[in-house]
Amino acid sequence: MPPYVHTFTPRFLEIDSQGVLFNMWYLAYVDDAADGYFTHIGRPYREWVEQGYDAHVAHVELDWRGSVAYRDDVEVLVSTARVGGKSFALDVAFRRRGEITCTATIVYVLFATDGSGTVDIPPQLREALGEPRPLADQEAR
Repeated sequence: MPPYVHTFTPRFLEIDSQGVLFNMWYLAYVDDAADGYFTHIGRPYREWVEQGYDAHVAHVELDWRGSVAYRDDVEVLVSTARVGGKSFALDVAFRRRGEITCTATIVYVLFATDGSGTVDIPPQLREALGEPRPLADQEAR
């Protein structure tokens, strides 16, 4: 399955004094793209709490290769990188004019909404996440 693609154009307020997308906004766009990915795979995040579980971010890594500037058209590619027992990871790549400017990996751990602790990934979510397909540079281009 090809990666999910979320698009955005940086707003003026997101640009720092160096004329590029301020680093904190990358995490906001990772979050926004992940939400779109969950809907794309048929497991919208808004339904998780109703089903008794929620996800907490356990780890995020970002690696910059380039920059994104004001009014650039940006694509954020998302795919399943790993699926474990109680956690899963997504690979994310920011692409501008065909160039990867930033890559990220975000790890989520599932928790019961009743406060009882971590839970196994429900079968429906596991199936929707599918087989891990990490974004390789050639796929992200």
